[in-house]
Amino acid sequence: MSNTTPSVTIFGGSGFVGRYVAHRMARAGWRVRVAVRRPNEAMYVKPYGDVGQVEPILCNVRDEASTRHAIEGADAVVNCVGISQETKFQSFEDVHVDAADLIARLSAEAGVSKLVHISALGADADAESVYSETKAEGDALVLKAMPDAVILRPSVIFGAEDRFFNRMAEFSRLSPVLPLVGADTKFQPVYVNDVAAAVEAAIINNVTGGIYELGGPEAVSLRDLAKGVMEVAGRRRIIVDAPFGLARMKAWGFEMIEKLTGGLVPAMLTRDQLKMLQVDNVVSDGSAGFAEFGIEPTAMESVLDSYLYHYRANGQYTAITESGKGLN
Repeated sequence: MSNTTPSVTIFGGSGFVGRYVAHRMARAGWRVRVAVRRPNEAMYVKPYGDVGQVEPILCNVRDEASTRHAIEGADAVVNCVGISQETKFQSFEDVHVDAADLIARLSAEAGVSKLVHISALGADADAESVYSETKAEGDALVLKAMPDAVILRPSVIFGAEDRFFNRMAEFSRLSPVLPLVGADTKFQPVYVNDVAAAVEAAIINNVTGGIYELGGPEAVSLRDLAKGVMEVAGRRRIIVDAPFGLARMKAWGFEMIEKLTGGLVPAMLTRDQLKMLQVDNVVSDGSAGFAEFGIEPTAMESVLDSYLYHYRANGQYTAITESGKGLN
C-alpha cells in the first residue's frame, strides 16, 4: 500500500468511461495507472495529470500475471472493462465473469482498500440476455471476493464519445426513415461524467460497499430519445416501429456476415441485444443510487447539443446560416 500519494489502477482506463475516471482521479491528486492491452494507443491519458502522474501500463485481464502486476501497490482499483457484443476473440463469459472475478480476487489478495466495479443496469442472473446474465454473474463473484466492493450499474451512458446517441445521429444522415426496435422500451440515460464522479466518491469518500443503480433525471422511451436526437441534429426523420420478429432475422444475418468475414464486418445488431431491448432499462424502486454519492444527475438536454451539433447540415454554423436566410 502507498504511504505517500495514493494510487489507483483503472482497468480499461482508456475507454469511454475509464478515461473520465482517470481524469477525475488525477485531478484529485492520485497517481493513476491505466491498465490496457495497448499502452501505446492510450498515451492521450497522460496529460490528464502532471508529468508522470498518469501512466498507461500493459495488461491483459485474461492474463493473471499482468493483472497481478497492474494491481500491485494500488490503494484502489476500478474495473471499467466490458464489451457490448461478443466477438471471436472475446466472449461475455471471458470479460464480464472471468475477468471481473480475477480482478476482484487479486485485489483482495493484494489488500486493496477499495474496489469499484462498473456493471450495467439490467444485470440479472435470470435474464434471457447473455449480456445481462453474465453481468450479474460477474457482480456476484466480485462481491464474493470483496464484500466491501462498490458495484455501479448505470443505464445507457451518454457523452461525447458514446456509441448510442452518436450512432443514432449518424444513421439519420443516411436515411429519411429511422426504424426502431423496442421503440416503447424505456431508458434512463446517465451522463458519463456523473458515473465517473460516483467512482471518485466511492473511493475518496469511502462509500459503503454494495450495488448502486445509476440513472438520469428521467426515464424516456427509445422513441422519444430518437426524437430528441433528431431535434438536436436538426433533421426530420420518419420513425418507424420495427417488429422484433423481423429484427431477429436481420440480426441473425448480421451475425452470419460477421462470422463469415472473421469479424472484419461487426454485426450492427445482435439477437442478444434484441433481448435486452425487450426490457425497460430504468432504476428499481427503492434502490441505492446517485443520492448516496451526493450527486445530482445531469439532464441530457444540457449535454447532447455540445457534441451532436456536428450532425447538423451546417454543423456549428447552422444557427448563423438559418438566421441569415432572409438577408440579401
